[in-house]
Amino acid sequence: MFVDMPLAQLREYLPERSEPADFDAFWERTLAETRTHDLAPEFTPVASPLTTAEVFDVTFAGFGGHPIKGWLLLPRQAAGPVPCVVEYQGYGGGRGLPIDWLLWPSLGYAVLAMDSRGQGAGGWRRGDTADPYPGSGPTTPGVMTSGIHDPDAYYYRRLYTDAVRAVEAARAHPQVGAVAVGGASQGGAIALAVSALVPGLACAFLDVPFMCHIRHATEITGEYPYAEIAAYCRAFKEKVEPVFQTLAYFDGVNFAARAATPALFSVGLQDGITPPSTVFAAYNHYAGEKDIKVYPYNGHEGGESAHAMERIAKAGKALG
Repeated sequence: MFVDMPLAQLREYLPERSEPADFDAFWERTLAETRTHDLAPEFTPVASPLTTAEVFDVTFAGFGGHPIKGWLLLPRQAAGPVPCVVEYQGYGGGRGLPIDWLLWPSLGYAVLAMDSRGQGAGGWRRGDTADPYPGSGPTTPGVMTSGIHDPDAYYYRRLYTDAVRAVEAARAHPQVGAVAVGGASQGGAIALAVSALVPGLACAFLDVPFMCHIRHATEITGEYPYAEIAAYCRAFKEKVEPVFQTLAYFDGVNFAARAATPALFSVGLQDGITPPSTVFAAYNHYAGEKDIKVYPYNGHEGGESAHAMERIAKAGKALG
């Protein structure tokens, strides 16, 4: 069933942003601290039965200098540098296996699939990266409330920073040219943050993005992962306002207002996990060139293969 406002209202929905005064300074400081660690990208060739792509096991230094894993797939026998799409994972997922990432190499592009630290044991796509950050405090199961008592300690500070470094790692490879970013759900949230934090990206694929208009999301859906925040607030009633003060540093709506990267969004009007009004809040605030594909009878799966074709068309224009 439709779970939110009518589409005409969604297209006009432009809620006021709740933004910390030091939002930009926070992210400038975060990235500056991270860049004191050598990126040290490593691309180790992996034996593979794949005949259309070369596979590399990637390691680079993310937040705190922590080692972050990924896969880089290059189309075989590519002549010179090729465009690359850096892909981020949905909630609970990891980088999986190389065969999960064949779409872009099949089109002649490279892909760097970044692992999500501390995720990838949920049963749907495995991960290989630990999150060694100490002192996160009490949490609801999942990562949504890990370190939520303090923006500096919050899990998504580390994850979004890793994602910026993944772009830097891709750009460090001699066979990579222009770079785009993309992901769905949590991956869309990460790509949205990166679209604002990294200049010079060719485009961003932002599918059913999570972590947008977050407080509103917790008020209109009881679905996970937003329900993790609600559960934490039920347990720590005196911390409700500090929780949302922390989350404002990570809200996609605030990143959207700073983004200059050309972006393709997608939304399902029957999505109870990332309700349409949260996606449109980010889309309508998005400062860069943008388009959105609306799938009225889809939920959190979005446009599925039909939307993959939309991504391919956008890549053809933005990446060549």
